[in-house]
Amino acid sequence: MKIAMWSGPRNLSTAMMYSFAARSDCAVWDEPFYAAYLAKTGLNHPMHDEIMQTGEQDAAKVAARCGYENPNGKAHFYQKHMTQHMIDGVDRSWMSQVKNVFLIRHPARVIASYAKKRQGPTLDDIGFWQQVELFAACDNPIVIDSHDIRENPKAMLRTLCHALDLSFDPAMLSWPAGGHADDGVWASHWYGAVHRSTGFAGAEGELPQLTGDYLDLSNQALPYYKRLAAAKISL
Repeated sequence: MKIAMWSGPRNLSTAMMYSFAARSDCAVWDEPFYAAYLAKTGLNHPMHDEIMQTGEQDAAKVAARCGYENPNGKAHFYQKHMTQHMIDGVDRSWMSQVKNVFLIRHPARVIASYAKKRQGPTLDDIGFWQQVELFAACDNPIVIDSHDIRENPKAMLRTLCHALDLSFDPAMLSWPAGGHADDGVWASHWYGAVHRSTGFAGAEGELPQLTGDYLDLSNQALPYYKRLAAAKISL
């Protein structure tokens, strides 16, 4: 089985990749299109040069690999994708060969977290409208909310596995601290909290209070979040 997990940044996406990587039957791939995205857009992200040097910059080659045989002979292949990486001109035909899951998080939480690592994000940076666009183009997509996962990891992962027609593995609930061999080179900038973890963080508290441009950005993103939240799986 090939699983494409679609989210914007700061959506519990790395913890979810670690969760699936903890399965002995699953290979993972961390943000395959990142270098191609930077090459096409010319954006200057943290660790830009390292990403360009280590990643595949040809989006067509990345797309082809997403539909290849699973790496290392594993039964399952989990691909952690950022929705904002799928810009115009990037082949999406491979998406029909995978099970597409959409990982969502309230925009206020996303923006508060993202701004700690890269200030001044725009709507294009945080992936909400792109997530809705991709969702609308998929057959039988699955939606899961990171808030629900953190409230009850075991039950929600079991529910997700059921939706995928995949057996639940208790190994998905924990992983060794210190990162994963398949982390992208950008991990040292973005993944600090996950590298210190050995499992999912506890339930989230109240929404962060945003002001100014960040509040405006959250309000722009909220309708996209609500559209997908209406389709999310639940216990």
